Amino acid sequence: MRDSIRTAIKIGPEDHGRPMTLEDFEYAVGQPGHIYELSRGVIAVSDVPGRPHGLQVFVIRRQLTAFDLSNPGRIHFIGGTHECKLLIPEFDSERHPDIAVYLTPWPPENQPWAHWIPEIVIEVVSVGSEERDYVEKREEYLALNIKEYWILDLEREEMVMLRRWGKRIVEKVVRPPETYKTRLLPGFELVIADVFRAAQE
Repeated sequence: MRDSIRTAIKIGPEDHGRPMTLEDFEYAVGQPGHIYELSRGVIAVSDVPGRPHGLQVFVIRRQLTAFDLSNPGRIHFIGGTHECKLLIPEFDSERHPDIAVYLTPWPPENQPWAHWIPEIVIEVVSVGSEERDYVEKREEYLALNIKEYWILDLEREEMVMLRRWGKRIVEKVVRPPETYKTRLLPGFELVIADVFRAAQE
């Protein structure tokens, strides 16, 4: 069926836990005010995160944007929950990460999500999202061959970086006052203490 004539399925908070195929979910229209993902073939509905989560995401994006302004051409797009999506057919999932960093240019098509994969994906842990962020999304993001997956956890006051190295998964834990540097963005330094401080003040 052509996308232009596909009838969108409308979904809302009452559809949390409803089974759905990835093909149908990709074109579903969600009732405003909530975040919708497809998690292993089941609709997962969550509230828009509150102040601590939002401020952490804001500070991370501000640091990435500052690097981008000083190093034009290294980052091609920084997407968020409502600006990009990750389609993971292997798990029948569609994810909307807090931050996705793309180091390759936007492809010619308007909706490139089936094959345009970010190099870095970042999730900020909220109350109730621990299982998704640490277990489900870890498996799914690494299955997409995303180069680095960062998990920032205010409760634990640490960041976990996951990277695939051949058949192994390399895990690095960083705690303030340490900063994190990545070979993917030479010269960039994530000041984790600033991220957590924003949520605590």
